[in-house]
Amino acid sequence: MALNASSSLPTVNELNAANPILSIEGLTVGYRQDKTWLEAVREITFSIRAGETYALVGESGSGKTTLALAVMRYLPENGAILKGRIQLAGRDLVGLSLDEMRSVWGKEIALVPQNPQSSLNPSLRVGEQMAETLRHHQGLSGAAAGARVVDLLARVHIADPERVASSYPHQISGGMQQRVMIAMALSTEPLLLILDEPTTSLDVTTQAVILDLISELIHGRQTAALYVTHNLGVVSQLCDRIAVLYAGELVEDAATADLFRQPLHPYSQGLIDSVPRLGASKDKGQLRSIKGQIPPLWEREAGCIFAARCPVAVEICAQRPPLYMPEAGRWSRCHRWKEILDGQIVLTQDLPPVQKTREARTAPDPTPVLKVDHLSTHYPVARSLTEWLARRPPRKVRAVDGVSLEIPHGKTLGLVGESGSGKTTLARTIMGLECRNGGTVELLNFSLPADLSRRDLESLRHLQMVFQNPEEAFNPYVTIGETLSLPLRTLAGKSAKAAAAEVEGLLTAVRLPGAYARRLPTQLSGGELQRVAIARAFVSNPDLLVGDEPVSSLDVSVQASILNLLDEMQVEHGSSLLLISHDLAVVGYLADIIAVIYLGRLMEVANAADLFEPPYHPYTEALLSAVPQIDMGAKGNRVRLQGEIPSPMNVPGGCPFHTRCPHFLGDICVQQAPPWQVHEKTGKRSFCHIPLDELAASQKRVLGSEN
Repeated sequence: MALNASSSLPTVNELNAANPILSIEGLTVGYRQDKTWLEAVREITFSIRAGETYALVGESGSGKTTLALAVMRYLPENGAILKGRIQLAGRDLVGLSLDEMRSVWGKEIALVPQNPQSSLNPSLRVGEQMAETLRHHQGLSGAAAGARVVDLLARVHIADPERVASSYPHQISGGMQQRVMIAMALSTEPLLLILDEPTTSLDVTTQAVILDLISELIHGRQTAALYVTHNLGVVSQLCDRIAVLYAGELVEDAATADLFRQPLHPYSQGLIDSVPRLGASKDKGQLRSIKGQIPPLWEREAGCIFAARCPVAVEICAQRPPLYMPEAGRWSRCHRWKEILDGQIVLTQDLPPVQKTREARTAPDPTPVLKVDHLSTHYPVARSLTEWLARRPPRKVRAVDGVSLEIPHGKTLGLVGESGSGKTTLARTIMGLECRNGGTVELLNFSLPADLSRRDLESLRHLQMVFQNPEEAFNPYVTIGETLSLPLRTLAGKSAKAAAAEVEGLLTAVRLPGAYARRLPTQLSGGELQRVAIARAFVSNPDLLVGDEPVSSLDVSVQASILNLLDEMQVEHGSSLLLISHDLAVVGYLADIIAVIYLGRLMEVANAADLFEPPYHPYTEALLSAVPQIDMGAKGNRVRLQGEIPSPMNVPGGCPFHTRCPHFLGDICVQQAPPWQVHEKTGKRSFCHIPLDELAASQKRVLGSEN
């Protein structure tokens, strides 16, 4: 479908393929602080052609979001384009007024945001919100708009588009909400699609399906796409070109395959090295991470902006490098690009040495630190008037249903599964933040009461937790020093004076300056706050630490340093760790044992190394194949799960995974609960009807793992 004839811009198909859809030349964007303009983006130049997906990657603070907002002419009040040009299909956007931009937004430039839930109106049905866009930009109304909405939802592979169109946003899943946003963004056939971390909040299986959908729609419609992300695995799977931003500067621009094959800037290599690979293990060495952090806007030096963190910086780096062109279609802002290209400089760092041997990690005490036996957490659902009159029994949300597991001394158990699988509920139940309905939880052979309020200080000292979002884990009005002093006084029994004296040592242990004790949480970055959260958790020298997605919201370089820190602190204190994540690469790196959970039940339990080798439980196979890998040659067996995870109020009978299983056998999966099978060689336990040798024969090893 073409744009309306009244549009001042041509359709994508009418454009000459040699001309870019988006062209940015010498763009500088600043923010006003008092009476000074601070440049957040400096002299950026690039272009995107029809059908091309162009990635903007870099750490938080690199300028990705500022650049995307500038392209949309949607900067905050204190932001402005200081110089440069932004052209959309040859039309200068910088010179347009905001009134003129309103005809561009949503029609010629469309946005798919990171959080669809905050972008959809909760009081309007999905179909009405989509129809409003069609009425505004295409003049459709009534039955025509309704039919178009259903057609658009079907095009993004929503199985029941009529039901979704009549639903409110809260009545559909996060993955479904993101499909709605994609359908809405593409409904006007825009020239440029901007995707701002559209899969960051999704689990890996939903992310894989959404990425396939985005790729199909972009290439099918020849839309130009600007993809903003810090996930290099996603970039390698979806994007044609990559622009690497650091501290507001474009430091490298290349075709995706070329950049992953041989980066020509040390920062690009640092980002790639920070990504944990499937099957990588802490016993082979620590993750590589980029030391230091991006300087704030007011502290950026005149020379190479990356020099302070660069492992190959030399005297010439005191001068600001231009954007060199080493090859046709490649740019690098590094004085030493030629030495890198010729192989005289090898940017890939050696893995840091393992701090402790495997023997040092092996605990001599066979008694498990944590033992969970047939744990269940069910939530009653209020009956409707109809259900009450019909005397139907109350329904329950079966969030956790009969889970049994053990964590040995000094070991890490990784718990993985999709959103809605029960991971967080299980963790909160162990912590006493949710009350269990059945089963037992034992810590160091002592039974823990179900309710946190009934646990004594000694139990609290032995069991600590690190949460996903560090910004929400701290009182913004209490200094870091006071935050760390409190558990020292309450759990470790220190006096106020002794606690204050130990704060600097705690900060030093997590690689932070002692002066941070005087700062407020708002003055620290997300990665720094997570380090403080880890320091606080280890104050009482706990026997078990529970980490609920502790690195999922962090950049890859910060994530690597936090994972290394967790490993070091765990070894130093001899603690055990329950690590919860939907990222199998992260879990596989740090965990000794991995448990896979689905709809509140365990599907598979194995030693970490063995999990990455067939036979896999069919659900584990799908999770593994959905992980986006940065290895450009990886072409493993792709499994895409169909449909949504069922509601825990209506858990399917038999095998709970049978409604989505790619190896579905038939009636036996529907009618009978599977047995637990044990692999003779590895001890891997799998909850499945299919014999393990048959599974192994039908499955391929996950390509790219590093066992």
